[in-house]
Amino acid sequence: MAMNPAVLRLDLGQFIRPAEETGGPRPRVEPVLAYLVRHERGLLLFDTGMGDADAGTEAHYRPRRRGLRAALSAAGAAPDEITLVVNCHLHFDHCGGNPLLAGRPILVQDVELATARAGGHTFDELVDFPGAVYEELTGEAEVWPGVRIVPTPGHTAGHQSLVVGQDDGTVILAGQAHDFASEFGSDQLAREAALHGTAPPLPEYRPWLDRLADFDPRRVLFAHDCSVWEPSRPSGIARTANPA
Repeated sequence: MAMNPAVLRLDLGQFIRPAEETGGPRPRVEPVLAYLVRHERGLLLFDTGMGDADAGTEAHYRPRRRGLRAALSAAGAAPDEITLVVNCHLHFDHCGGNPLLAGRPILVQDVELATARAGGHTFDELVDFPGAVYEELTGEAEVWPGVRIVPTPGHTAGHQSLVVGQDDGTVILAGQAHDFASEFGSDQLAREAALHGTAPPLPEYRPWLDRLADFDPRRVLFAHDCSVWEPSRPSGIARTANPA
């Protein structure tokens, strides 16, 4: 396996976000995306798609699922080849394929797992299924050389993103840290304006952007947006410190 990790996008279907959740007058169709990281240490799967939900959730979101097995096959992989699973968070549209990967370690923030087990956060059968194996994290963790988990709370308290070093720069798998690449870009511009001393008022931005900036990302990928964020300048995001 090549030393330079490859990141492959998996299409796991789509759902309809109703108008009351879009902030506008119309519903919106959103993709459900996962990412397969091919590393010298093995195959890491970031998110696993939509699990079965109750009748109310099905009617609310009207999902169209693509099976994880089929998506992996299209990427040249199979479930039994997956080494590690990382979920950005444990809502049903991000951890739905986890039961197919029983026995594989699932890396999750401890606060996210505790919230999921407390009820009302996701579906119990997608969390504590037979063969579920969790490695609970508190904050950052290096998964493999060049691969690091970074907490990016907001959508949920335990949301996390994956930082993957590649020969041509860093790729960040941001999950639902932002819904859209354009939202990430807006936050990044707000951060740059603040760093440059622009007089207030300025929009707020998520404080963990400072940490992501340490990695000077060349691409940022998302769970519900096929668009990719790229820096407007070759130097990437303005940096404030060196990565650990």
